[in-house]
Amino acid sequence: MKKLSEDIRTFNKLYKLPISDTPTLDIGVRPESRLQMFKKILSEELDEIDDIVTAVLSGKSELEVLVALADLLGDIQVYCASEMAKFGIPQDEVLSIIMQSNFSKLGEDGLPIYDERGKVMKGPNYWKPEPKISDLLAKLKNN
Repeated sequence: MKKLSEDIRTFNKLYKLPISDTPTLDIGVRPESRLQMFKKILSEELDEIDDIVTAVLSGKSELEVLVALADLLGDIQVYCASEMAKFGIPQDEVLSIIMQSNFSKLGEDGLPIYDERGKVMKGPNYWKPEPKISDLLAKLKNN
């Protein structure tokens, strides 16, 4: 993902979007305003899922559906990565912490636990990622 992080920094710079080297809410606009704009952008992207479902139901080819899905998921990832760069949140490190937390969700038997929707549920050895993310961001702010 390091390449993505580098590309996002280049993208933000090219399009004159904020880039922060350390974690901050000071990105040139009020953080609550930026977050509301980000929510609106993500909501618009998520609405594209309906178009993809329609494409499946109308018999579009598998390739056409996969292209639309790849584009949607890629766009969402780019938007999220761009926001992380704006706020100086280190994407690779934060995602690593979150993934390690996700791996801790296994049940006592070492197997995943799912709910009726197929969502992975938390097992007895689960640990929340927020304390480690907090430590990381505090360390980066203090350097």
